Amino acid sequence: MKEVMAIIRMNKINSTKRALNAAGITSFSATGRVLGRGKGLVDYRVLKGAEEGYVEAVSLLGDGPRLVPKRMIFVVVSDDWVERTVKAIIDENQTGNPGDGKIFILPVSEAIRVRNGETAKGASGGNVLDSSGGLE
Repeated sequence: MKEVMAIIRMNKINSTKRALNAAGITSFSATGRVLGRGKGLVDYRVLKGAEEGYVEAVSLLGDGPRLVPKRMIFVVVSDDWVERTVKAIIDENQTGNPGDGKIFILPVSEAIRVRNGETAKGASGGNVLDSSGGLE
């Protein structure tokens, strides 16, 4: 099993949920808001506001890096569902502009359902997985 962790733009969460669902991935978790930044030093929304003459936006511009609000999605799937999951996220979020996001793929050795203690093992076999790659 793998965990696909994606950091995406705030305004892309609903369309990403729909894209994952359409790809057959119906089980996932998301955080309300995370802060981060890539290589860029400016929040482009603030820059646009400064260009439009908003004094508040101009005062926010500076030399240091700014953290930008994003969303984070976590999906645990079987190994054979990773490519489909990543493709759904990229297809929905790729604009070709800085800030489109990042995807990380991590190994998951075991998952345990709290309700009844059922487990799903990682690549070693014995998976208790449903058709979408998640715990049944």
